[in-house]
Amino acid sequence: MSTVDHIEALKNKHATLEQAIHRETTRPHPDDDALCSLKKRKLLIKDEIVRLSEPTSH
Repeated sequence: MSTVDHIEALKNKHATLEQAIHRETTRPHPDDDALCSLKKRKLLIKDEIVRLSEPTSH
């Protein structure tokens, strides 16, 4: 898998997590622990996307 493909896969996971966060926040009684977990996973993926997108300095 190329870096571009990997970044695209991560973007898809990021979008899926965003949808899950939205679903959880719109529930009558959102689960704070679940929201925290989803947001952490989303942030880790975002950090990985940024890391892979940065040009490498040699």
